Amino acid sequence: MMKMKNIIKYSMIGIVVLLFLSVGGFYIWSQQTYAPSKEMYSLVGKVNTDSEHHWDVFEPMKNKETGIILYPGAKVEPEAYSYYAQGLAKDGYTVIIPSVKFNFAIFDVNKADQIMKSYPSIKKWYVGGHSLGGVAAASYAYKNLNKIEGIIFLGAYPSNTNDFSNLNVPMLSLYAENDGLSTMSKISKTKHLLSKDAAMYEVLGGNHGQFGMYGKQKGDKKATITAQQQQDKIIEVTMKWLDDNGK
Repeated sequence: MMKMKNIIKYSMIGIVVLLFLSVGGFYIWSQQTYAPSKEMYSLVGKVNTDSEHHWDVFEPMKNKETGIILYPGAKVEPEAYSYYAQGLAKDGYTVIIPSVKFNFAIFDVNKADQIMKSYPSIKKWYVGGHSLGGVAAASYAYKNLNKIEGIIFLGAYPSNTNDFSNLNVPMLSLYAENDGLSTMSKISKTKHLLSKDAAMYEVLGGNHGQFGMYGKQKGDKKATITAQQQQDKIIEVTMKWLDDNGK
């Protein structure tokens, strides 16, 4: 009887140790992030970070009534999307890019609520995200349709549990020809989940990593245009789509 109790005891200890090591290993891996490139900083300069709330803020000179919340891709630092955000801010949109738990937006889906409460003067909100950040944005939007004006996907698509096909939700899906992660095949296979009001745009020559500015990403394909060229194109298309939807 005592022997059996010892077996159970040491088995439980073993399970706890393995769980601890697994959690610790995941945490260490999650902190190995994709940092903004030197090119991004040379183009944008100093990024305005709200250190209290842990998000980056890009505000226009005037017309601050429409905001965009952009969830970063998995393990990508928020500042990597600064060039894109700055471009939209110049057109009159307040853009906020939050830091998220464990650098995975899917663990911090409701971050948008905190942001919206912090900016009561903003009357209209769009949510969007890159890669897994787009999945998180779609998840938030699906449960909070009354709070958002539309969704922006950057090399991303909604999960199967968030089917917008029968909903009237303005959407913009930006995808890239040489994306090795959110591939053309994946974009095509998930198109049925988008709303009837979805607009889609293929960035010719672009890849996954260049939806931000953080350099090469494992599993991605090589782009045939520069990061700045891809960024300028997605800024142009996004601004037109936003303007068409009304500020």
